[in-house]
Amino acid sequence: MILGLSIPVFIALHVAISLVGIVSGLIALPAQARGHFLPRTQAIFLVTTLLTSLTGFLFPFRGFTPAIGVGIISTLVLILAFVALYGLKLRGRARAVYAVSATAALWMNLFVLVVQSFLKVPALNAFAPTGKEPPFLAAQGLLLIVMLILGAAILRQPSRDQQPFLTPRM
Repeated sequence: MILGLSIPVFIALHVAISLVGIVSGLIALPAQARGHFLPRTQAIFLVTTLLTSLTGFLFPFRGFTPAIGVGIISTLVLILAFVALYGLKLRGRARAVYAVSATAALWMNLFVLVVQSFLKVPALNAFAPTGKEPPFLAAQGLLLIVMLILGAAILRQPSRDQQPFLTPRM
Protein backbone atom coordinates (compact mmCIF):
# COMPACT_ATOMS: atom_id res chain seq x y z
CA MET A 1 0.00 0.00 0.00
CA ILE A 2 1.18 3.50 -0.90
CA LEU A 3 -0.86 6.46 0.32
CA GLY A 4 -3.68 4.05 1.08
CA LEU A 5 -3.70 2.71 -2.50
CA SER A 6 -2.73 -0.75 -3.65
CA ILE A 7 0.52 -0.78 -5.60
CA PRO A 8 -1.21 -1.44 -8.98
CA VAL A 9 -3.61 1.47 -8.37
CA PHE A 10 -0.74 3.72 -7.28
CA ILE A 11 1.23 2.76 -10.40
CA ALA A 12 -1.80 3.63 -12.56
CA LEU A 13 -2.11 7.01 -10.79
CA HIS A 14 1.61 7.71 -11.22
CA VAL A 15 1.46 6.81 -14.92
CA ALA A 16 -1.67 8.92 -15.47
CA ILE A 17 -0.03 11.93 -13.81
CA SER A 18 3.11 11.48 -15.90
CA LEU A 19 1.08 11.21 -19.13
CA VAL A 20 -0.76 14.45 -18.32
CA GLY A 21 2.64 16.06 -17.73
CA ILE A 22 3.98 14.75 -21.02
CA VAL A 23 0.95 15.76 -23.08
CA SER A 24 0.73 19.23 -21.52
CA GLY A 25 4.48 19.70 -22.02
CA LEU A 26 4.17 18.63 -25.66
CA ILE A 27 1.52 21.32 -26.07
CA ALA A 28 3.05 24.12 -23.98
CA LEU A 29 6.71 24.03 -25.01
CA PRO A 30 6.26 23.83 -28.81
CA ALA A 31 3.72 26.68 -28.50
CA GLN A 32 6.30 28.67 -26.57
CA ALA A 33 8.87 27.92 -29.26
CA ARG A 34 6.44 29.47 -31.76
CA GLY A 35 6.02 32.55 -29.55
CA HIS A 36 2.78 31.60 -27.80
CA PHE A 37 2.97 31.30 -24.02
CA LEU A 38 0.10 29.20 -22.62
CA PRO A 39 0.02 29.98 -18.87
CA ARG A 40 -2.50 27.34 -17.81
CA THR A 41 -0.95 24.61 -19.91
CA GLN A 42 2.51 25.55 -18.61
CA ALA A 43 1.18 25.34 -15.02
CA ILE A 44 -0.39 21.92 -15.66
CA PHE A 45 2.88 20.75 -17.22
CA LEU A 46 5.00 21.95 -14.30
CA VAL A 47 2.72 20.69 -11.54
CA THR A 48 2.07 17.25 -13.05
CA THR A 49 5.73 16.78 -13.96
CA LEU A 50 6.71 17.63 -10.38
CA LEU A 51 4.02 15.26 -9.08
CA THR A 52 5.44 12.56 -11.36
CA SER A 53 8.83 12.92 -9.69
CA LEU A 54 7.42 13.15 -6.18
CA THR A 55 5.13 10.15 -6.53
CA GLY A 56 8.05 8.22 -8.00
CA PHE A 57 9.91 8.59 -4.70
CA LEU A 58 7.09 6.75 -2.92
CA PHE A 59 7.68 3.42 -4.64
CA PRO A 60 9.21 0.77 -2.37
CA PHE A 61 12.76 0.83 -3.76
CA ARG A 62 15.70 -0.67 -1.94
CA GLY A 63 18.80 1.43 -2.36
CA PHE A 64 19.63 4.04 -4.95
CA THR A 65 18.33 3.33 -8.47
CA PRO A 66 18.54 5.17 -11.81
CA ALA A 67 14.85 6.07 -11.34
CA ILE A 68 15.65 7.81 -8.06
CA GLY A 69 18.53 9.65 -9.73
CA VAL A 70 16.29 10.87 -12.55
CA GLY A 71 13.66 11.88 -9.98
CA ILE A 72 16.15 13.93 -7.96
CA ILE A 73 17.51 15.70 -11.03
CA SER A 74 14.00 16.30 -12.39
CA THR A 75 12.85 17.76 -9.07
CA LEU A 76 15.81 20.14 -8.93
CA VAL A 77 15.28 21.20 -12.56
CA LEU A 78 11.59 21.80 -11.88
CA ILE A 79 12.38 23.95 -8.85
CA LEU A 80 14.46 26.15 -11.17
CA ALA A 81 11.57 26.30 -13.65
CA PHE A 82 9.06 27.28 -10.95
CA VAL A 83 11.36 30.01 -9.59
CA ALA A 84 12.13 31.38 -13.07
CA LEU A 85 8.47 31.46 -14.10
CA TYR A 86 6.58 32.38 -10.96
CA GLY A 87 9.26 33.95 -8.78
CA LEU A 88 11.21 35.94 -11.36
CA LYS A 89 8.39 36.17 -13.93
CA LEU A 90 10.80 35.30 -16.77
CA ARG A 91 12.64 38.62 -16.36
CA GLY A 92 16.20 38.82 -17.62
CA ARG A 93 18.09 35.54 -17.49
CA ALA A 94 15.15 33.79 -15.84
CA ARG A 95 13.67 33.43 -19.32
CA ALA A 96 16.64 31.33 -20.45
CA VAL A 97 16.66 29.40 -17.16
CA TYR A 98 13.00 28.59 -17.68
CA ALA A 99 13.49 27.56 -21.31
CA VAL A 100 16.34 25.21 -20.41
CA SER A 101 14.80 23.78 -17.23
CA ALA A 102 11.31 23.25 -18.67
CA THR A 103 12.78 21.58 -21.76
CA ALA A 104 15.03 19.39 -19.59
CA ALA A 105 12.07 18.39 -17.40
CA LEU A 106 10.02 17.38 -20.44
CA TRP A 107 13.00 15.50 -21.90
CA MET A 108 13.43 13.51 -18.66
CA ASN A 109 9.75 12.56 -18.67
CA LEU A 110 9.99 11.51 -22.32
CA PHE A 111 13.27 9.67 -21.66
CA VAL A 112 11.51 7.56 -19.02
CA LEU A 113 8.55 7.05 -21.38
CA VAL A 114 10.90 5.63 -24.02
CA VAL A 115 12.59 3.39 -21.43
CA GLN A 116 9.26 2.11 -20.14
CA SER A 117 7.93 1.64 -23.67
CA PHE A 118 10.87 -0.56 -24.60
CA LEU A 119 10.43 -2.51 -21.36
CA LYS A 120 6.65 -2.94 -21.45
CA VAL A 121 5.57 -2.94 -25.12
CA PRO A 122 6.34 -6.41 -26.52
CA ALA A 123 6.94 -5.18 -30.08
CA LEU A 124 9.52 -2.64 -28.90
CA ASN A 125 11.02 -5.02 -26.35
CA ALA A 126 11.70 -7.51 -29.15
CA PHE A 127 13.95 -4.90 -30.81
CA ALA A 128 15.82 -3.98 -27.63
CA PRO A 129 15.32 -6.42 -24.75
CA THR A 130 18.22 -5.09 -22.67
CA GLY A 131 17.94 -1.39 -23.53
CA LYS A 132 21.46 -1.37 -25.01
CA GLU A 133 20.58 -2.29 -28.58
CA PRO A 134 20.75 0.17 -31.52
CA PRO A 135 16.95 0.73 -31.80
CA PHE A 136 16.74 1.85 -28.17
CA LEU A 137 19.85 4.02 -28.48
CA ALA A 138 18.54 5.51 -31.74
CA ALA A 139 15.18 6.36 -30.15
CA GLN A 140 16.87 8.03 -27.19
CA GLY A 141 19.33 9.84 -29.46
CA LEU A 142 16.55 11.12 -31.70
CA LEU A 143 14.58 12.24 -28.66
CA LEU A 144 17.58 14.16 -27.33
CA ILE A 145 18.14 15.87 -30.69
CA VAL A 146 14.46 16.88 -30.93
CA MET A 147 14.52 18.26 -27.38
CA LEU A 148 17.71 20.24 -28.05
CA ILE A 149 16.08 21.76 -31.13
CA LEU A 150 12.94 22.58 -29.11
CA GLY A 151 14.96 24.21 -26.33
CA ALA A 152 16.96 26.23 -28.84
CA ALA A 153 13.75 27.38 -30.55
CA ILE A 154 12.36 28.56 -27.21
CA LEU A 155 15.60 30.42 -26.48
CA ARG A 156 15.52 32.10 -29.91
CA GLN A 157 12.20 33.77 -29.18
CA PRO A 158 12.53 37.56 -28.67
CA SER A 159 12.96 38.80 -25.12
CA ARG A 160 10.06 39.44 -22.77
CA ASP A 161 10.24 43.19 -23.47
CA GLN A 162 9.33 42.46 -27.08
CA GLN A 163 6.71 39.86 -26.18
CA PRO A 164 4.46 40.99 -23.31
CA PHE A 165 2.41 37.77 -23.48
CA LEU A 166 5.29 35.90 -21.85
CA THR A 167 4.34 37.42 -18.50
CA PRO A 168 2.45 34.60 -16.78
CA ARG A 169 -1.03 35.36 -15.50
CA MET A 170 -1.49 34.60 -11.83
